[in-house]
Amino acid sequence: MKLIDRRDSALLMIDMQSRLLPHIRGGDAVVATNAFLLRAAHLFGVPTVATVQYVAGLGPTHPDLATICDACGVVPLEKMTFSVLGDEGCREHVLGLKRRCMVVTGIESHVCVQQTVLDLLAEGIEVVVVRDAVSSRFECDLETSVGLMASAGARITTAESLAFAWCERSGTAEFKAMLKLVKEVDIAKQGEQR
Repeated sequence: MKLIDRRDSALLMIDMQSRLLPHIRGGDAVVATNAFLLRAAHLFGVPTVATVQYVAGLGPTHPDLATICDACGVVPLEKMTFSVLGDEGCREHVLGLKRRCMVVTGIESHVCVQQTVLDLLAEGIEVVVVRDAVSSRFECDLETSVGLMASAGARITTAESLAFAWCERSGTAEFKAMLKLVKEVDIAKQGEQR
């Protein structure tokens, strides 16, 4: 199994929206973890795509994440399909990145995340699901979907493990900047159990 390489991977953050997040298991921790990943992807030059589903009903991207997206030049793509690849514009954008590996985060794990992961795998793209950056309203849906995605061929990892893979070595300016991000997410997630 090949390590996740920043030079041939991209980050896909799915539907981290303000009206749905209060109902999501560990929502604050999931927001903090996605914020960490957005910053890490920017630090390591990993292309990032964000999506929003049915904005009229589910609201825009969570404000904390929207601020980071703005700073990183990421404009969320609107969709009405559950799978990101089901929307022609989103599909063209994601597949147009021409990356071997797609790192997937977001909500809800058993709907939009799962359907997107299965479609990406069907396209022959390696998929990495970041376990602490996905969630659903109910634990059963979350755990079942993570198991299903893994059995379909997706790799399951954690945000910190992924960031260290992107970083590759210690003793660099990038490593020091990443350590600051790790400490920030640790503080933000403190006290929440996944």
